[in-house]
Amino acid sequence: MSRKRVVTRREFVGAAAAGFLIVPRRVVARSGQTPPSEKLRIAGIGVGGQGRGDLYNVSGEDIVALCDVDRGSHTAKSFEQWSKARQFRDFRRMFDDMEQQIDAVVVATPDHTHAVAAMAAIKRGKHVYCEKPLAHSVHEVRQLMKAAQEHQVVTQLGNQGHSSDSIRTFCEWIWDGAIGTVSEIHAGCSHVNSGGGRRKSVPGAAVPTTLDWDLWLGPAQWRAYDPAYAPGTWRGWVPFGNGTIGDWACHVLDPVFWALDLGAPQSIQARVKDYDPQTQSDLYPPGDVITFEFPAKGQRGPVTLHWYSGTEPIPRPPQLEEDQEIGPAGAVVYGDKGSIIYGSHGAGGVRIFPQEQMQAYQRPAPSIPRVADGNHHRDWLDAIRHGRSAGSDFSYGGPLTELALLGVVAIKMAGTRLEYDAQQMKFPNCPEADQYLAPPYRDGWTL
Repeated sequence: MSRKRVVTRREFVGAAAAGFLIVPRRVVARSGQTPPSEKLRIAGIGVGGQGRGDLYNVSGEDIVALCDVDRGSHTAKSFEQWSKARQFRDFRRMFDDMEQQIDAVVVATPDHTHAVAAMAAIKRGKHVYCEKPLAHSVHEVRQLMKAAQEHQVVTQLGNQGHSSDSIRTFCEWIWDGAIGTVSEIHAGCSHVNSGGGRRKSVPGAAVPTTLDWDLWLGPAQWRAYDPAYAPGTWRGWVPFGNGTIGDWACHVLDPVFWALDLGAPQSIQARVKDYDPQTQSDLYPPGDVITFEFPAKGQRGPVTLHWYSGTEPIPRPPQLEEDQEIGPAGAVVYGDKGSIIYGSHGAGGVRIFPQEQMQAYQRPAPSIPRVADGNHHRDWLDAIRHGRSAGSDFSYGGPLTELALLGVVAIKMAGTRLEYDAQQMKFPNCPEADQYLAPPYRDGWTL
């Protein structure tokens, strides 16, 4: 894919340089823009852990509301730091009470409640920053993308590395032909997100007095509380999280997804380690390898992507120097003229190997505008003020998340090669797998 095509599709190139007037809110209300002379009024949904970090990154605005189903120790600092904000347990009640006092929302709940919280905000015309992965099912992703477009709100997926210089460097090198035609990618993360092991199950355990368990479950089917689920360990449980691939793919695969315009795969197949999808259907495996096949597109040929989770490591390239490592999360990208290795979030940098080829490469001049300080949250806030798209809005972050969620479906159908029809959102050769694209909600919950 050419540089011009990608940059145009993302729509943030040059937008930050556009001029604007500092005028009262009433003058620009109909345009959907917020004048830079006024602070945005932001609500946080899910304010412990990552949610607190997200709020800190937008704390130059007005934090007007905090919503969390748990008032335990992991959320106490947020309620203390932003003590003037109104406090809620149920985001639906928050919107009912404060709809006119909220401009934008940061969603950092467990994966299974991302979509319902983000959708509630979008339908009320609120701008949304949502942590990755965007949703818990492909159906939710599609609905959020559609709603964001219909309501013309500014959205951003929380894959912070998308605003880094490193991802831009990677794209520029790929488009410059630094390693020729890319045909194969090996990517993954060694973190093990598998339920049953990170915290001991205690059947019949009492629900903590600080937690509203019914609200924590949200749209997930009812089950009794167990400390093995929350806080913090829900990622390894199928009803609530998306395993290692759901936790990390939106970071690790972001560079290749952008640079190669991967889009939707035509097939997915998973191989799992020490795991039986039938008897362990509530859990994710400790290790898996998922193969995605992408058809030729534009100027590039077909691409094969292998994803490695947990105990299944990325194969070490024979050309990689002995003193170099792939790292716990990253990717090796193979072209017909060389290879590139990079780390997640852009933290591991980007380099061609072997070293002699890196030293000989004449790097192209930067062609993609950089985000100031690589600040992903600021990119979102600036996009709201300028009335433009953020760098990883739902039109981009949605398909990226969908790729991860298709990997989750493949795990549930381990060993079966699933042919995917993205337009119809179904698996023509395996209708049995379609059920995992849109799991039913518990009564009382809808998008």
